Amino acid sequence: MNRHIKAPGKHYRVGISLLELTEMFPDEESAVKWFETIYWPEGRKCGHCKSENTKVVPNAKPMPYWCSDCRSYFSVKTGTVLQSSRLPMRKWAFAVYLFVTSLKGVSSMKLHRDLKVTQKTAWYMLHRLRESWKNAGLDDCLGPTEADETYVGGKEGNKHEKDKRHAGRGAVGKTAVAGVKNRSTNKVTAKVVEHTDAETLQGFVAENAVIGSTIYTDEATAYRGLADLFDHQTVNHGAGEYVRFEDIHTNGIESFWSMLKRAHKGTFHKMSKKHLQRYVTEFVTRHNVRESDTEEQMAHVVAGLVGQRLMYEQLTA
Repeated sequence: MNRHIKAPGKHYRVGISLLELTEMFPDEESAVKWFETIYWPEGRKCGHCKSENTKVVPNAKPMPYWCSDCRSYFSVKTGTVLQSSRLPMRKWAFAVYLFVTSLKGVSSMKLHRDLKVTQKTAWYMLHRLRESWKNAGLDDCLGPTEADETYVGGKEGNKHEKDKRHAGRGAVGKTAVAGVKNRSTNKVTAKVVEHTDAETLQGFVAENAVIGSTIYTDEATAYRGLADLFDHQTVNHGAGEYVRFEDIHTNGIESFWSMLKRAHKGTFHKMSKKHLQRYVTEFVTRHNVRESDTEEQMAHVVAGLVGQRLMYEQLTA
């Protein structure tokens, strides 16, 4: 069956099975060609200087292509976050597939087992794939928007004694994340924040929502000044109220938080504050592109790898 055949006037999200994936990438050459098609849709360009004055290198040694302008060898990895990787492109293609199709994320241990690489390599691979999505923001769009904040981290009671804060329960020792969801586009954006005071949360909302639109929040005091810029509607969670007049609620953004936290507890088990924004960005973008076909999602990741560099030393510093 051709997975690209769709009924006229309709759009169906088309998935790719593991069997179809192996048919797409039966060997290393097919994977390289796929990456090249995404990177160079109008013809091969040098990864160093973007020149089109290039040629194939016999036997592909030391690299498959040569740029006559900057007089440098290059490959499809050059100028991307994969540049220093020695892994076959076929393994990268399979990693991209697992990355986009795992709704709760894929752990480095699973990737290590599925691709026959070390856990350390798998962990580095996943962070490089997350890097491809770091510039995917929320387009400005007039429409009703939900805003909320959450806290990510382990429970105080589950921590080793040396790691406990001994300052009460709730958000103690956790990292705050602010988020908004636009109901018109169904798109989300979220950001790790140091504080959840009025200046921080109202500033975040103002950056990611169109002035004059309707904003839905809970009754936290940090949101009270939003009425100066928006039509601000609130729901009183403290009194057990979660929906008012059918449309006044924050259920959409809270549903996103639930997915993030299920991934935290069930897949990753720990998201350090240092890398938390990368995980948040992963789930934001996965949510925002989930209506696309699997192959389109994979191409979205690969296209985002261009112009990025992420060294292992940066991640572990």
